[in-house]
Amino acid sequence: MSAGITGAGMPGWQAMRLPTLRRTRSAEPGIVAGTARLDRRTKRLVGRLRPGDIAVIDHLDLDRVAADSLVAVGVAAVLNAKPSVSGRYPNLGPEVLIQAGIPLVDDLGEGLFQQIREGDPVRIDGNTVYRAGEPLALGVRQDAESVAKAMADAREGLSVQLEAFAANTMEYFKQERDLLLDGVGVPDVATRIAGRHCLIVVRGYDYKADIDVLRPYIREFKPVLIGVDGGADALVEAGYTPDMIVGDMDSVTDDVLRCGAEVIVHAYPDGRAPGLERTRRLGVAAETFPAAATSEDLAMLLADEKGASLIVAVGTHLTLTEFLDKGRGGMGSTLLTRLKVGGKLVDAKGVSRLYRQNINGSSLLLLILSAIAAMASAVAVSTVGKAYLAVLAEWWDNLMFQVRQLF
Repeated sequence: MSAGITGAGMPGWQAMRLPTLRRTRSAEPGIVAGTARLDRRTKRLVGRLRPGDIAVIDHLDLDRVAADSLVAVGVAAVLNAKPSVSGRYPNLGPEVLIQAGIPLVDDLGEGLFQQIREGDPVRIDGNTVYRAGEPLALGVRQDAESVAKAMADAREGLSVQLEAFAANTMEYFKQERDLLLDGVGVPDVATRIAGRHCLIVVRGYDYKADIDVLRPYIREFKPVLIGVDGGADALVEAGYTPDMIVGDMDSVTDDVLRCGAEVIVHAYPDGRAPGLERTRRLGVAAETFPAAATSEDLAMLLADEKGASLIVAVGTHLTLTEFLDKGRGGMGSTLLTRLKVGGKLVDAKGVSRLYRQNINGSSLLLLILSAIAAMASAVAVSTVGKAYLAVLAEWWDNLMFQVRQLF
């Protein structure tokens, strides 16, 4: 895969396949052109993308959250240096892109990031990537049929992933037993949490719809608003200001980091915290929370340890499919975290589908007529209302008299 570059800049292994490609590419799906935007971290790239851009990623087993964010931006196409479905487990991202009508070409090879620069105009014709008319890379053009077959194959090997997930869970318990059982390592925070509700927002599945449905709850209970990385941006986009931001600070925007929220930086178990450098550069005070868990788990453990009476989670991972779709060994921590805080945890996932405030047309018409009737009754029985009615009647009589005069 790392063979030398030949001819027009195409890797040698791909150049050998080019003659065959030139005979068959006319039968491939249509041509897509746009400006290339590159980043090996998909969630970091999303912040720079604009509608019509071509996203160039390095994402093995593309997950649904990443795919949803690419669809929301409105990219013209996605180029993936890695296989979007490796077969380890049935990840959901490629299906999301295909259903949204976004072309996906993957397994383009590591050299893709050396051949394409940020801002380059590129063209996709079938399963080939071109720049200035020259072919750069040859990949696999995914469609509904190929994704469905890959997902079916991946499901057959799911038992292996379940065993690995169980092993990761036990390994996490060994590493973080003191944190889970006794709260050792949880930092002190200035935000008052004891006795209050906490709303933890992760930019995950259906988070926007669930926040919208929870607006009456937020208005009534005024929970502590905790954004997990990009979840803090989600709160701001919804019109709220987060009280706390927890995470490794790789997807929250600079403006939101400066919003005045208390910042807790997720650190590695050995104390290294890459996100701390960013907060210092922005002049934002921050504490660190070293642990092997995911950032969303740290937010839950922090809220629980500081005495939250209820924890409402939006966009967090809940099902086994979602744990595997995250594609990270550290997701083993999520199961144990939920067991730890389960007594006070309410997961808002899907609440927007369970409850919608729909008002049908007949109900709305009845409401309007009732309001008009109430106003008419009030006018008819009041002294001022009677005076206005007399004036209105006199105006009407004058109008009718003038109309009769015309004819």
